[in-house]
Amino acid sequence: MAEIINMPRLSDTMTDGKVSKWNVKVGDTIKEGDILAEIETDKAVQDFEYDGENGVLLYQGIKEGESAPVDSLLAIIGKEGEDISSFINGTSNTTSHSGNNTPEDKKESVTETSQTAKIPDNVDVITVPRLSDTMTEGKVSKWNVKIGDTINEGDILAEIETDKAVQDFEYDGNGGTLLYQGVKEGESAPIDSLLAIIGPAGTDISAIISGTGINTTSKTVESSPKEEKNQEEKTEVSSSSVNSLNHRILASPLAKKVAKDKGIDLAQVKGSGDNGRIIRKDVESFTPPSGASNKTVTSVTSSPSVPITPQITPGVDSETENSSMRNAIAKSLSNSLFTAPHYNLVFEINMDKAIEARKAINSLPDTKVSFNDIVIKAVAIALRKHPQINSSWANTKIIHHGNINIGVAVAVEDGLVVPVIKNTDYLSLTQISAHVKDLAGRARDKKLKANEMDGSTFTISNLGMYGVESFNSIINQPNSCILSVGAIIQKPVVKDGQIVVGNLMQISLACDHRVVDGATGAQFLQTLKVYLENPVSLLA
Repeated sequence: MAEIINMPRLSDTMTDGKVSKWNVKVGDTIKEGDILAEIETDKAVQDFEYDGENGVLLYQGIKEGESAPVDSLLAIIGKEGEDISSFINGTSNTTSHSGNNTPEDKKESVTETSQTAKIPDNVDVITVPRLSDTMTEGKVSKWNVKIGDTINEGDILAEIETDKAVQDFEYDGNGGTLLYQGVKEGESAPIDSLLAIIGPAGTDISAIISGTGINTTSKTVESSPKEEKNQEEKTEVSSSSVNSLNHRILASPLAKKVAKDKGIDLAQVKGSGDNGRIIRKDVESFTPPSGASNKTVTSVTSSPSVPITPQITPGVDSETENSSMRNAIAKSLSNSLFTAPHYNLVFEINMDKAIEARKAINSLPDTKVSFNDIVIKAVAIALRKHPQINSSWANTKIIHHGNINIGVAVAVEDGLVVPVIKNTDYLSLTQISAHVKDLAGRARDKKLKANEMDGSTFTISNLGMYGVESFNSIINQPNSCILSVGAIIQKPVVKDGQIVVGNLMQISLACDHRVVDGATGAQFLQTLKVYLENPVSLLA
């Protein structure tokens, strides 16, 4: 008898799981203890171990890289050649049922069958896919096909933007004609809402569209291809009219730069790109009208006393749609600033001895640490002595974290991410340096796993490498504090009654007053100051 394997609940807050990687494929022999797949939850990526009877993997219910709710069909294991069609048909919806069907279950089955019957043969109804574990909606950055195009298996239908990245969405059905687009280019829609319908040309899909609750904005696509073309043409004409009224000129960034360098007014250039868009070659081949030059010369000659007004090319306003990451950052930081009462404590640190210590450390073979690594190490040791700083507010209680996990803010193309160095206080300087380089590199390549950005208890943001002397950060909740680190600046200081040149660095600690009082934050900074001004004390 075949065994049905459902998506397991691997954490107490897990509602769905993502198959990061299948370790076996259909047809492989499966034994008890084998790792079937790597499942990504809301907290970590975990190996999923099989604990049933030996058999053959007959079916994979969730594709690699896709997510599904807990208890939905993950796999079927049984004897080779065993008929499993009844299992697959019986679990075709999002959750699998076990045991005998009650009358209510049978009633639901009949209802589902009647709804399924509305979908004509060979028609694929495609919904917005869940492409990341935290994704709640997807934005169609670009449609690669248009209504009426022939679609084959493997074609890239669209580029879908999630809260983490823009990914190609590949079609894996039987092929056909694109009959409907449920989400317009540049718009967003919730997970599982109607994205597209593919089937034989001329198929009546009105029942499918009306049965999926499409909003009024997407119903405009229901018109015939000819009407759609006319609608698009009207929109383009309307848009170009608005652009001309607002002095907005369609031009590529490179064309704008070349035009600026050459002092060419883009309003006089005719574009050869899509929708009349001006591209570089249009600017480079542009010749100003001779009449304009003659008029200018005549004007200057006849009225030499009139001051010459410089020709100014009007600036062009532009807009950039927010990425999902930018929206997530805005929501998170706004929530932090408006819910946690922030205050900031500023200290100035003499880094003379830290500079000497770093120079000595880096003189060792195959060793290279940064000032940021030294700050991270000092913070981790200081947190041991001030556990209140390593705490979180939880409405009716304060959580004192047993582990010291420091998050390091890393700037990426679309915004900011905070990879986490776990158990930082147990790591050496060289280990911290290796962790930071690895996490920061993979953060910029968008290759961090979800569990590598979770679990921080304290955050450090360093802008010293950009020459910023001091700044205040917004707390990265659920942390209670974040340390802002500025650049090391040479300034005159008094030492032994003499004015000498010192290397000073400003740090600013933002604290959540619900958890950390001013005196507590100041005591933590005093300890940190001792460690940074005397790095040898980190070894004590």
